[in-house]
Amino acid sequence: MTGQKIGREPLIRIVKRDSMVRWQAWLIRIAAVVIALLISAIVSAWLTDGASMGYFFSGLFNGVFGTTRRIINLFQSTAILLCIALAVAPAFKMRFWNIGAEGQVLMGGLGCVICIIYFGGKIPEWLLLIVMLVFSLLFGAVWTVIPAIFKAKWRTNETLFTLMMNYVAMQLVLVAIYSWVPQGTSMVLDVFTIGTLPKVGGSDYTINIIIVAVLSIAVFLYFRFSKQGYELSVVGESENTAKYVGINVKKVIIRTMIISGLLCGVAGYLLVAGTNHTLAANTVGGRGFTAILIAWLGKFSPASMALTAFLYAFIEQGTTQVATNFSIGDSFSDVLTGIFFFLVIGCEFFINYKIKFRPRKKNMAENAAEEVTA
Repeated sequence: MTGQKIGREPLIRIVKRDSMVRWQAWLIRIAAVVIALLISAIVSAWLTDGASMGYFFSGLFNGVFGTTRRIINLFQSTAILLCIALAVAPAFKMRFWNIGAEGQVLMGGLGCVICIIYFGGKIPEWLLLIVMLVFSLLFGAVWTVIPAIFKAKWRTNETLFTLMMNYVAMQLVLVAIYSWVPQGTSMVLDVFTIGTLPKVGGSDYTINIIIVAVLSIAVFLYFRFSKQGYELSVVGESENTAKYVGINVKKVIIRTMIISGLLCGVAGYLLVAGTNHTLAANTVGGRGFTAILIAWLGKFSPASMALTAFLYAFIEQGTTQVATNFSIGDSFSDVLTGIFFFLVIGCEFFINYKIKFRPRKKNMAENAAEEVTA
């Protein structure tokens, strides 16, 4: 019709994929990891006045697999990160945006230290470890159930609520340390010689790895086969659908967050009793936020999260060694880890979407040829 403007089809369109074969998706992810490593090698060569890329890869793998201790440290870092990712996975699977894992893990560690200070030396060591675990679970659960109740009862914004509680937890730890440490000292807790998990196979970290492996299997079974796992998935898909089929949404929210808090308490327990043997405001060290990325990239599957956590720990530990070899500084490792995350997260775009270009208009000769052929 005259007077109407005919819209042109855009040159580039982004279309959501219906589905992608699993092996193709993993192939894209592997390609992203390889590209991230190559870019990191190029960046390191550029920053070190032409050091070979081979020297980067040599330092990377030597920093991870060079000694038995480094290998154990790799699996230890993976275990702690995976434990926190397992803790946030139930909440995120339910579409409860829990950004407070940093503080929840820290509160679990605070519960541990309280037991060591007030019960250490007064009860047997084995009983002390059990009491420490109970306090860690309790502190972690309390710190998650508070925002859960506010969300379930008054529909508060859980993202801001849990985020602010991180800072409250840090300040509580600082206040506790201030009350325990004598005035005029460095205001740092000494390393504890009691309340430490026993060595297994000559390593302090083996028991941490075993505990997290057991938790991974338990979370997998919980998601896949339990009624509660099914209910939190339904709530995550649609609260209205959950209410329609008779699911108590408020109960599911509170219960799921308690489970997340218990797992955060375990992570705090492992950090204090099995890893650092002390507590500080920065004990968690940002793992609470990194675990969110691990959970998302792993699609809330314990097996996929374990692989993602392993890759992250590998990159972080290896690039730290490279930075030491090149005498560049600690920030170098953070830059390379950021490159890794940027590309791995970016590859998810190509897994979920595809780019379509506007088809080229056929000229009159091509149209005429087609008509003759027809």
